Amino acid sequence: MTATTIQRLRVEDATPENVAPFGWLLGSNVPEPGNRLHFYDGVLRKPTRFESDEQTELTVATLRRRPLAVRWIERHFKHTQTFIPLKGKPFVVVLGAPNDQPMPDMGALKALRFDGSAGFCMKIGCWHEFPFVLEDDTDLIVILRRETHSNLRDVRGTEAEGDDLEKRDLWQRLDLSIELDLN
Repeated sequence: MTATTIQRLRVEDATPENVAPFGWLLGSNVPEPGNRLHFYDGVLRKPTRFESDEQTELTVATLRRRPLAVRWIERHFKHTQTFIPLKGKPFVVVLGAPNDQPMPDMGALKALRFDGSAGFCMKIGCWHEFPFVLEDDTDLIVILRRETHSNLRDVRGTEAEGDDLEKRDLWQRLDLSIELDLN
């Protein structure tokens, strides 16, 4: 099964401003006024914002390029999922603002390219597709709740659902595939 309706989405470079509806950047080059600690001449920063009310896991995902077409979109209700690139390799995430609807606003989705110099932490409830990489063997640290892994095993047809996850199949629900345009 494939979708017969195609929506094209232009990929934009991630900036603190266009990331703000979805989350925030993490990195030494990201402004964080007033976040420096007194110790060690102020070189250490206080922890960034991150929320998780349960056991949290760090996963190192080694990713390969895949077709730049979105089939699934998901969100999490109990934690601020985070992607941190290793080795400075870029990645792209398709994002939809958090809402109280069963699907994101499809006309307001954004595709953002992270250049590999900073990570990205999503707001709770932010709709997203798992990152697309632009180079094979791109390593990302993924921070998420242990429960999310369990929810991903609770497959119902072509979707997954649980207390921390809604993973929706755009092909099945909307007969829609979103193709990314890197230009």
